[in-house]
Amino acid sequence: MIKQPLKIVFHGQNAANFRHGFESLIDPSHSILDVSDGLGLAGEQAHFESADVIVGIRLGADMPAPRQLRLFHAPAAGTDAIDLSLLPAASTLCNCFGHEDAIAEYVMAALLTRHVPLQQADADLRRQEWTYWAGRPNALRTELGAQTLGLLGFGHIAKALAQRAKAFGMRVHVANRSSVHSQQVDQAYGLDQLQTFMGSVDAVVVTLPLTEQTRGLVDAAALGAMRPQALLLNVGRGPVIDEQALFDVLSNRRIGGAVIDTWYQYPTPSQPTCQPSRLDFAALDNVLMTPHMSGWTAGTVRRRQQTMAENLSRLSQGQPLINVVKAGLN
Repeated sequence: MIKQPLKIVFHGQNAANFRHGFESLIDPSHSILDVSDGLGLAGEQAHFESADVIVGIRLGADMPAPRQLRLFHAPAAGTDAIDLSLLPAASTLCNCFGHEDAIAEYVMAALLTRHVPLQQADADLRRQEWTYWAGRPNALRTELGAQTLGLLGFGHIAKALAQRAKAFGMRVHVANRSSVHSQQVDQAYGLDQLQTFMGSVDAVVVTLPLTEQTRGLVDAAALGAMRPQALLLNVGRGPVIDEQALFDVLSNRRIGGAVIDTWYQYPTPSQPTCQPSRLDFAALDNVLMTPHMSGWTAGTVRRRQQTMAENLSRLSQGQPLINVVKAGLN
């Protein structure tokens, strides 16, 4: 089949992260244009409206209508900022993964710090304090392998985490909408058993995307079912966990702590700095706060570029696309 040249528009700063070297991955007959987040520069709106392919993370009612669009490709897994109703009927929405290995490493690093206190031991020894010296009964530490890990959701991230958790000897429990059949899962629950799941593990990792069904899913009742020393980690989307309920359970030290990488408020082009929540999580000493960094590695960028390049090749040749979130009408 004859390849069809495509007009590809990279929209905004997020898409620009995947722009470097992208030409080398696609057919030279395709053209690539870069437009700003606000689409306020000369000609940018016209390019957006006439694109065959848009690479970006947002499509809203305040933006031009991409009338000729055949493919909207998110360079990320989440597509919750893309209004599906604004996509032309014939266009397809695809996303990218490739971040699961990076996020799994982040989670395992966060878990290990609770059991292997390297930084504290180093700081103490520099003061000639032998806090964790072997042979002292009060220096005993815990082991990650003795813990049970809970995975809320069982997609790409959770599957990568299950592999690594089993390598450490952990037990793995999963709560998921659909049934789970995996040799790496010791116990599976439905989402209607969420409280039982939350109470069965030593650490809960939220990996779910944000949808109308998952928003606020982890509520006060679910958090209240957790073990007193349990750790909560969110690498999915912030609003999957009820914001006020999370702050309250941490403020009251009802659980052992939290590691939060995905938040409730984010910087924008017009406001490059902001608090990650309307609530003062920064004042809590039982929270480790990171700026949505868990999946952001050179490997993630490379793998997502390859996914997008593969779909462009498929689109230009009339072949089925991969990672389809919403299929276009033929």
